[in-house]
Amino acid sequence: MAGKLFLEQYAWDERYRVCEADDISTPALVIYRNELQHNLDVTMKVLGDDARRWRPHLKTAKLEYVMRTMTQRGIEAFKCATTLELRVALDAGARDVLVAYPLVGPAAARVREIAEDFRDRRISVLIENREQAEQWGGSRVGVFLDLNPGMDRTGIEQGHREEIVQLVRAIAAMGLQFRGLHYYDGHLGGLPLPERTVAAHRGYDELIGLVRALDQAGVGVEEVITAGTPAFPCSVSYAGFRNAGFLHRVSPGTVAYCDVTSLAQLPAEYGYRPAALVMSRVVSHPRPDVITCDAGHKTVSADAGVPTCVPLGHPELEALAPSEEHLPMRVHGGKAPPIGEVLYLEPRHICPTVNNFDDALIVSAGRIERVERVTARGREHPLTLRSVVREG
Repeated sequence: MAGKLFLEQYAWDERYRVCEADDISTPALVIYRNELQHNLDVTMKVLGDDARRWRPHLKTAKLEYVMRTMTQRGIEAFKCATTLELRVALDAGARDVLVAYPLVGPAAARVREIAEDFRDRRISVLIENREQAEQWGGSRVGVFLDLNPGMDRTGIEQGHREEIVQLVRAIAAMGLQFRGLHYYDGHLGGLPLPERTVAAHRGYDELIGLVRALDQAGVGVEEVITAGTPAFPCSVSYAGFRNAGFLHRVSPGTVAYCDVTSLAQLPAEYGYRPAALVMSRVVSHPRPDVITCDAGHKTVSADAGVPTCVPLGHPELEALAPSEEHLPMRVHGGKAPPIGEVLYLEPRHICPTVNNFDDALIVSAGRIERVERVTARGREHPLTLRSVVREG
């Protein structure tokens, strides 16, 4: 997939040109309002215009402005990874937020505090063992059981049915609210879509078997969450989730902005578009066949590998390995863009790229409409817990 991904460069589209580019200090994060709205429309259409079926992960959105755009469209349930994302989501109007990360210690205590501050909302967490469950005793926080379908990152292996049944019974015995099952199959993203779908559906068959085992044990399952962006089309096409007796939700978050990777993973007929780009400038010509722009890995995330991005409208440019502030690019034929020229970069992984910026330019029809803080960037202060914060 990687070869195809970067040999077929993205063509230029005038909708991405920012008229005030000469006045913008680079590197800069640009979010295109119309494309964002388009991507939300596309996702809702794929889900039959049923907002209840989508629990987007907010590690991508990061801006309260974007979260509020979602809640205003009737999307009320979300996933997040940090207490800051949780708090910003609640401020943006979210009604039901799952912290999809195995919290322990002070971070767990902070979630309990936030749950007390927002008693009219549903806040839930993931657990995979009894010890994690016990720390939520006496709280208002709901519990999802985190399953491991092969990602091998967190969760209990879904094949351990008897162990899972016993754990869910223990959750109920502790007086905790069992909300359902969380099943993230992001490890399938590297497969071509047909193979990905076969593998995902095989896992979903086993997941449905687990739900039946819990039902037979007298434990009802309210909600089942599957699929980030890579497995989104696989979950949507799985017949077993239709009229299943539980609420099935998918949790793609990258689809809000899209990036080079997600556009390669998702069916072209969905019609997603890039909705967030990084503006950069050429700052050096170190060699005749190499240019350098101001978009190193402190700007465009390098976690997905090299190339880190695709410069729109420049098929002659290939992004090379970045350093902290520098991004060199190989010039394959043609004329190198001059020093000072603005490049519009589509990241390979948009989620951590957004997290690199303090502010985002919101653009529509080529004009900057507003500047918005990347509100959930980073984390809360390490001494946010009220028990350790002292005045003076």
